[in-house]
Amino acid sequence: MTDTRWLDDDEQRAWLRTAAVLELMPGALDAQLSRDQDLTHFEYFALASLSEAPERTLRITELATMTNATLPRLSRVLTGLEKTALVERSACAEDRRAKNVTLTEAGWAKVVAAAPGHVENVRQLVFDRLSDEQVEQLSAITEALLGELDPQGRMFASSR
Repeated sequence: MTDTRWLDDDEQRAWLRTAAVLELMPGALDAQLSRDQDLTHFEYFALASLSEAPERTLRITELATMTNATLPRLSRVLTGLEKTALVERSACAEDRRAKNVTLTEAGWAKVVAAAPGHVENVRQLVFDRLSDEQVEQLSAITEALLGELDPQGRMFASSR
């Protein structure tokens, strides 16, 4: 049996604050995007990921990896986005077993319309509260955490 390495007071305070941010941030991001653009944060994240891909197209499995989504979750989201004509699915020319997803012109317009409000919300929730030095520290801290959580650099954020 191994000895548990309990958190000291500083570590516990930092962890509890981090856990609180992780719990509260998704709702804050969803609320603004839902109110302003009738999108969830995950839908916006998927559309934005496609907007930066070559020809605004990715294999569905690649988009799932980049957004850390299971294929069933991503499929449900893509079905909704297809119904509103924001994305289209198609066969992959390189691999007949695979499917691609492409951001439509309407999807591109949605990302362009949603981006300013989303960026302002992120700025208000995060960056307006931090000094330049803290932004650098936050970037370094999250890079270190992603090194453990996403060692292959598959998620969109890890490749930036």
